[in-house]
Amino acid sequence: MGKPTTGSKAPVSPDATRGPARMVAGIVGLIFLIVGVLGFIPGVTTNYDQMQWLGHDSGAHLLGIFQVSILHNIVHLLFGVAGLAAATTATLARWYLFGSGVIYLALWLYGLIINQESAANFVPLNNADNWLHLGLGLGLIILGLLVRRGSGVRS
Repeated sequence: MGKPTTGSKAPVSPDATRGPARMVAGIVGLIFLIVGVLGFIPGVTTNYDQMQWLGHDSGAHLLGIFQVSILHNIVHLLFGVAGLAAATTATLARWYLFGSGVIYLALWLYGLIINQESAANFVPLNNADNWLHLGLGLGLIILGLLVRRGSGVRS
């Protein structure tokens, strides 16, 4: 028959539980997935019929504010999938948050430098996107630096 159990459990490592870094990366990934999907929904995305594969000629705007294209929406979906995948370990989660923040700050700088009416604006980006990317970049870097592996944030 079966062995009797003593009721005691082995200690659980911080990575075996749903620590804050993993939770935050999962939530951020889920938000990116939702944003990516919303970018493909007419009504949520205004001028949906003017959406282009890429480039500044895409007339579609998520929530009527943020210029989007098919490529832009796919990038959001990829960031979402990456966030969910990174949420499997605390180390990956922290690197995802920090690395995504660095990428978004680079995208913010790119959006500031390029002429929004030129072919260089392939994503596409508008002023609202640039401000959002600045906030996302800083916020994600701060989250990546603050969340800990175990049960809290750094003090």
